[in-house]
Formats: sequence, structure tokens, C-alpha cells
Amino acid sequence: MARKIRMTRPELKRQRDMLTRYERYLPMLKLKQQQLQITVREVAHRIRIAERTLEDARARFERYAAVLAHRAGLNVRRLAAPESVTTETQNVAGINVPVFKAVAFPAVDYSLFATPEWVDRALADLRDLNRAQAEVEVLREQHDVLHRELTKIIQRVNLFEKIKIPEALEAIRVIRIHLGDEMTAAVGRAKIAKAKLSSTSGSVGAPVQGVEGDEAGSA
Repeated sequence: MARKIRMTRPELKRQRDMLTRYERYLPMLKLKQQQLQITVREVAHRIRIAERTLEDARARFERYAAVLAHRAGLNVRRLAAPESVTTETQNVAGINVPVFKAVAFPAVDYSLFATPEWVDRALADLRDLNRAQAEVEVLREQHDVLHRELTKIIQRVNLFEKIKIPEALEAIRVIRIHLGDEMTAAVGRAKIAKAKLSSTSGSVGAPVQGVEGDEAGSA
């Protein structure tokens, strides 16, 4: 055993109560583990889709990257950089996780009439790229939160299945054997004591032959 246990009836009851709690709680843990495993796979699938969207947006923007690099006075990358990323917290499989909602960009500060049309398209594509990047990052954070919780649940399932329940079962077995041995020994001692008591009682009640013979001779 991992620790020394008391060989008493209260300890036997305590171990039985613990075993009951473990066996009641384990199915709930396993159910949560299954839910989290399904959810983690779903989020991983959404990440792959979002990453493909991100790559498509990056490929579209790459057509303008070289041209924009030579256009002085117009910082498209600054205009396409997110000012803020909006998320909200949702309960997914019993865990609070961030969920992507939207991205806010700065207002356009260049002349739409004096700027080639392709600049607008480049800005839109770069914003799509940054929006997709923000969504991927939030999904990855969501995946990390869920995966950490799944790891904890798996550890607890293994703790119950492989350590706590076997320990409780072994403790119950050992205590029952010990108490059984004690009971057997107590019964044996009681029988021996009874036999001695019967023997002593029989010796006290038996007649003393020498005394009776003397009395008879005197008569």
C-alpha cells in the first residue's frame, strides 16, 4: 500500500465510502473527457479551415506587396493593422473559452480619387489577411485552453482508475482479512477460556477421596 492504513472498522467504512465516491465520480469524468476530446477535434478542424483561409488571403495580398513597397507616402500595412480584436467568452464543454467576433481597423486616410483602384483592393486583401490571422490566433488560444483542461481530466481519470480505486480496493481487502483474523483469534481465545473455566469448575465440585476415607474409618 502507498501509505499505512489503520486496521479498524472505522477505517474500513472510510475506505468503502471513498471507493463509492470514486466509482460514482469516474463515469462523470469519463463523459467530460469524451466531450472535450470531441470539442478539441472540432476546434482543430476549424483551425485548419481558418489557416487555409489565411493562406488564401496571404496569396492574394502577395500580388501587391512588391508594388506597395515602392509607393512612398502610403502606408497600407498601417491602415490594415487591426486596432482591436473583439472576442467574447463562451462556455464550451463546460469550459470558458475566447471566441472570435470581429476586428476593427483604422479609418482610411488617403484620397480615394488620387489613389489607384488597386490600392483599395490591396488594402482590402491585407485586412482580410489580418482578420484571418486574428481568427486563427483566437482559435489556437481556444484550442490551448480546451487541451489543457482535457489533459487535466485525463490525469484525473487515470488517477482514479489506476491509483485511487485500486488502493481503496486493496485497503478494504487487507482490513477485512485483518478483522477476520482478529475475530477468529477472539473466538479461539473465548473457546480456550471457556474450556479452562469448565475444567476449573469441574475440579472444585469433585469429591476428595482421602478425606472421605478418614471420616469413614473414624465412624
